[in-house]
Amino acid sequence: MRFVIVGYGRVGARAARVLQEEGHDVVVVDNLDTKAERARDAGFEVVEGDGSNESVLRRAGIEDATAVGGLTGDPNVNFAACMIGAEFGCRTVMRISEDYRQEIYEQYADDVDEVVYPERLGAAGAKTALLGGNFNAIGDLTEQLGLSTVNVPEDSPVVGRKISDIDLGEDGIIYAHGRQREAMTIPLPGTKIESGDQLALVTERDGLDSVRAVLLGSET
Repeated sequence: MRFVIVGYGRVGARAARVLQEEGHDVVVVDNLDTKAERARDAGFEVVEGDGSNESVLRRAGIEDATAVGGLTGDPNVNFAACMIGAEFGCRTVMRISEDYRQEIYEQYADDVDEVVYPERLGAAGAKTALLGGNFNAIGDLTEQLGLSTVNVPEDSPVVGRKISDIDLGEDGIIYAHGRQREAMTIPLPGTKIESGDQLALVTERDGLDSVRAVLLGSET
């Protein structure tokens, strides 16, 4: 799959690297010479220019992209990149700041596929959002353990249950939880899972299927 990453700062660079390591085709767009050069040194195809400009995104191959991530520190650039991406049928992921007012967040959330912010798993959250889906492996901890995230759907069997009541056995543990605009934190045992929540997990490689079954249902 092809991904266009607008912005090669901390979040954009790490999200691009993880996607590239998984074998995806990644193009970086940035208007700063220093960041563009750093992206080239990291082995990325780079288009220098304003990511909010359609002609620049066309040069980056937006027509053939699966998703576009507006991951700069400027929400106006990010939003414009996402709106252009949407015109070409791309999945759109926009980075905002944690301190946005609720009504502004909701406005953006209505117009793009997913809103992310660095305080919520940072690049890992951006990468997961770009790929889409409910369950995504986002990193390796050891040869046996992996880091994953789950976006809890409405029909998940764990909706309404307390964190302490969710038994993943020896296959994994829930180490962080986030709701709507909340930053991900270590959850209290009595925290109840709601539709739309995000869970961060440490899982055994051989136990991913059983963890998916517990959190998403056996048919997922």
